[in-house]
Amino acid sequence: MAPKNGFLLFYCFSFILFLNMNILWGATSQDRKVCIVYMGSLPDGDYLPSSHHESIMQNIVEGRSVKNILVRSYTRSFNGFVAMLTDQEREKLATMEEVVSVFPSRTLQLHTTRSWDFMGFNVSVTRNRSVESDLIVGVIDTGIWLESESFSDEGFGPAPKRWKGDCQGGRNFTCNKKIIGARYYSIHDEYDTARDEEGHGSHTASTAAGNKVEGVSFFGLGQGTARGGVPSARISAYKVCSEFGCSDANILAAFDDAIADGVDIITISMGTRHAREFSQDSIAIGAFHAMAKGILVVNSAGNSGPEPRSVSSIAPWMMSVAASGTDRLFVDKVVLGNGTTVVGYSLNAFTLEGKQLPLIYDAASPTCLDGSFNTSLVKGKIVLCDQFPGYSEAKKAGAAGSIMKNVVDKVSFVVSFPASALSSDNYNSIISYINTAKEPQAEILKTEAIKDSDAPVVASFSSRGPNEIAPDILKPDITAPGVDILAAYSPIAPISIDPEDKRRAKYNILIGTSMSCPHTAGVAAYVKSFHPDWSPSAIKSAIMTTAWPMKSSNNEEAEFAYGSGHINPIEAVKPGLVYETFKQDYINMLCSIGYDERKVRIISGDNSTCPEGSKQASPKDLNYPSMAAQVSAGKPFTIKFPRTVTNVGLPNSTYKAKILQNEKLSIKVVPEVLSFRSLNEKKSFNVIVTGMLTGQLLSAALVWSDGNHNARSPIIVHSQGAQG
Repeated sequence: MAPKNGFLLFYCFSFILFLNMNILWGATSQDRKVCIVYMGSLPDGDYLPSSHHESIMQNIVEGRSVKNILVRSYTRSFNGFVAMLTDQEREKLATMEEVVSVFPSRTLQLHTTRSWDFMGFNVSVTRNRSVESDLIVGVIDTGIWLESESFSDEGFGPAPKRWKGDCQGGRNFTCNKKIIGARYYSIHDEYDTARDEEGHGSHTASTAAGNKVEGVSFFGLGQGTARGGVPSARISAYKVCSEFGCSDANILAAFDDAIADGVDIITISMGTRHAREFSQDSIAIGAFHAMAKGILVVNSAGNSGPEPRSVSSIAPWMMSVAASGTDRLFVDKVVLGNGTTVVGYSLNAFTLEGKQLPLIYDAASPTCLDGSFNTSLVKGKIVLCDQFPGYSEAKKAGAAGSIMKNVVDKVSFVVSFPASALSSDNYNSIISYINTAKEPQAEILKTEAIKDSDAPVVASFSSRGPNEIAPDILKPDITAPGVDILAAYSPIAPISIDPEDKRRAKYNILIGTSMSCPHTAGVAAYVKSFHPDWSPSAIKSAIMTTAWPMKSSNNEEAEFAYGSGHINPIEAVKPGLVYETFKQDYINMLCSIGYDERKVRIISGDNSTCPEGSKQASPKDLNYPSMAAQVSAGKPFTIKFPRTVTNVGLPNSTYKAKILQNEKLSIKVVPEVLSFRSLNEKKSFNVIVTGMLTGQLLSAALVWSDGNHNARSPIIVHSQGAQG
C-alpha cells in the first residue's frame, strides 16, 4: 500500500493545535451507529458468548436479520459485542440486566537513544536476561515494521512455551522470534495487514522493547545507540489504528486477544481529549480485565496540557504516564543581519551554507496557511509564519526558509527545509527587526543538540490532573521522557507534516505522551524480569514510590503535572515496600463512586458485593501509592488515608515514617514505625492530614525508610473538583 500523509498530518496538527476529533466511527446511516455493548467478565461454565450476543440482538431487532448489524463479539478475555444500533436499540440494551454499559465507538487520538542514559539506565545495567527473554510486551498501536533492526530476531530462541498467541499479521507479514505475535483489526476494511504504515507503532514498540542498535540517527541528528527498556523481551503487535485514528471497537478487540494471548505488559499510547466514565472507556475496560489476569497496562496521559482536568487516563488499575524532557535539546539558531543570534527549536537537517537571505513578514497572510502568498514576493526568501504548520505552505510558494511562532516551548518538530520555531518573545523580536532594518536578512543554521541543565521538566503539552471522574485518585501517576525521542519508524511513512516532503527514515524523532508511555512500559517489564511473581499493582507501586521528586514553577499544577515524579528505572527494582491493590479493592472503589452490586458482579464475574458503608467511602481509601483528596477551599478539614504496605525488601527490617512537610498542613502517621519479620508481611497505618486550603492545591510527601530503601508517596489536598 502506498504511504499516506494523512496520518501524520492528523497526528501533528491535532498535537500542535490541540484539536479534538469527535468522529463517530462507521455509521452506515444517520440512524445506526457503531456501538459497544459491554457485559463485564465472561461467565463460567458452558457459555457461548457469540450465540448469546446473537440471541440478544435478535430480540432487540424484533425478527429482523442481525447479520449486518452484529459486527463483532468479544469472547476470549471479557464479554461484550459491537453492533450497529439505533438510539432506541441502545436505550433498550442499556436496561438489560446482563449489560453494564452501551456506548458509541468513538475515535481516539494517538497520544530512544539519549532518554535511557538520561535516567541512568545505560547499556551496562544489570539484567536478568533469561527471564527478560521470556517476557512478552503487547503493543496496541498502528502495527509494526518487521524489517527494522530494532526487531531483528538474531540471537533469539523460540517463543516462550506459555505463549498462546498467533501470527495473524495479514498481507505481507511473517512473525519472527522477536515479534512473536501480530494481529490487525478493522470494521470497514481500512487495512489488511499488521504492518506499520504510519510509524507510530514501530516507534513505541522499539522504545519499550526494541533491540540494541548502534549508529542510529535522524539525518545525522541524535547520533547514538537506540534500544528499548527490555531489549531481550518479545513483542506482540496489535494494529488498531487507521490514518484517521483508533476506534474503541478495535481497541477492545485487541485487549480481548492480548490478554488471552498471554502478554505480560501492555503499552497503549492513545486516548481521548478528556476522561470518560470507567464503564464507557474502552482502555479502562480492557485494562481492568488485564489487571485481573496479572497484566499491567501502561497508558499515555494525553497531549491536551497544560489545561487542567485534561488527563484522559484516569482508571486506578492502570498506569498513566505524563511526558517530560531529557537533558538533550535540539535547537536551531537564527542569525540576523545585525549579528544577533536567536535560539529556536526544530529538527532541521538542512543548511543555507552560510548565506544570509532576505527576511519578510507578509501581514496579509500572517499564518501562511491560507495559501494567498505572492510567489514573487516570497521566492528565495525566509518567511515568518504565525503558525507552525504554515511553513510547508511557505515552502510550497517558493520560500527558501521559514521562521515560525512555536506553540510548545523546548519542543522540536521535523521540518522539510530550513526552518526554526521560536518562542513568542523571540518571534516578536524578529518582527521588530524586520520593521526597523533597512534590508532585514537572516540565516537559519542546521539543528544542533545542546544540554538542558533544567531537565527533567514536564512538557507543556502533557495533560494535567486533577482526575475528572475520581478527584481522590491522583493522575497522572508518573512522568517519563516524551520529548524528542529517537526510535524505530516505518520507512514508508511520511516524516513531517509537509505532504511534499518525500524523505523517508528508518528512525524518527517524535514527541508526546505516546513516547513516555512505552518508556514506562519498558521499565515495568524490567522490574518484572527481577520479580516475575509481582502483581501489576506491586510493579506500579515500585515505579511510583522510587521516582525522582520533581519541582514545579506552577504550584497550581505540581503533582497534577507529574504525579509521583520522574521514573527511576534502577531504583524501581528495589522499592523495599509496595502498596498492593487487587480486583476486589477496585470493586470496592467502584462501589464508593456509585456502582451498584448488579454492575460490579457483572464486571468482576464473581459474587462480589459492595461492603457495608461503601456509599460513605471514598476512592481516597484505595490502597494507592499516592494520596489525594478533594476538599472545599476556605474550610478546615481533617482527612484520613488508610494504607497497607507489603515488605519486599529485607526479612527483618524496620521502617520509620518521615514527612516532607508543607507548613500549611499538619500531617500525622499512625503508627510512625513499622517492624517486619519476614518478606511479604503486611503492615497497615493511617495518614491524618489537617489544615485549611486557601488556594487550589497543597502537597507534601510521606517517606518510609529503613536506611536502605526509601518509599515515597505524594500527599495532595486540592479543591479542583470533577466537572460534570
